[in-house]
Amino acid sequence: MHYENALAEEIRASAARLLAEDIGPGDITAQLIPENQWATASIITREPAVLCGVAWVDEIFRRLDNRVTLRWQAADGDSLQADQCFLELEGPARSLLTGERAALNMLQTLSATATSTRHYVDLIEGTNVRLLDTRKTLPGMRLAQKYAVTCGGGHNHRIGLWDAFLIKENHITACGGIPAAVEQARKLASDLPVEVEVETFEELDQALAAKADIIMLDNFALEDLHVAVEITGGRATLEASGNVGAATLKAIADTGVDCISSGALTKDLKSIDLSMRITHTFDV
Repeated sequence: MHYENALAEEIRASAARLLAEDIGPGDITAQLIPENQWATASIITREPAVLCGVAWVDEIFRRLDNRVTLRWQAADGDSLQADQCFLELEGPARSLLTGERAALNMLQTLSATATSTRHYVDLIEGTNVRLLDTRKTLPGMRLAQKYAVTCGGGHNHRIGLWDAFLIKENHITACGGIPAAVEQARKLASDLPVEVEVETFEELDQALAAKADIIMLDNFALEDLHVAVEITGGRATLEASGNVGAATLKAIADTGVDCISSGALTKDLKSIDLSMRITHTFDV
């Protein structure tokens, strides 16, 4: 529930920010259009994509002008074909054009995240491996991108630094070792999952002995991932990380790990090519 409430608040806040940065003291070009002129418009995608960002667009136009009506032809998570119209709008022409860029910016970025995720998910179809995102998100877009990952069929890793322990190399060094770090984590918050990043089999043994809930196998070679799965024997959830890409994903999944995390889902993006076109104008 905390995540849902935080996401709803982020949608409201980001819509306000997007409009403020684009409009500033006023859209001077829109003022060229007669105030009583209304229009219909359509938004299409120029390329195949997985749609994401409906709630953000709804909020943008709600804040901008509640006379604008939106008729969605698709929902978040739906696959779109090239040149498909997925949204029709109607309202004051000034408002449609003023809100155009803010709406498209969110749609093209979140749909890119969802599309990238769907591509990766499809590559490991038929395995039991879960694809996870990371905290390598665009600044200020953490919750939005993590939502987009779920629209693409992926799963969220921890949201931030507060909802799960992830004990990495520097934490291990600063804490005095894996056993000490895990013990302290249990004392601080026994109800939160404890994950330990390991780089060697020796560290894997230490993490297992410390009874870590999740163990991240960082940059393990494929053959070493197989061995790690055998050593673990189901005593902890195994997450593969590092050197994850379209070319390596299926092979990593076939090693028997439980999940694979990839920062590429949220940071290595190519925005989806979208376009809005006015289709009809009329006076009111």
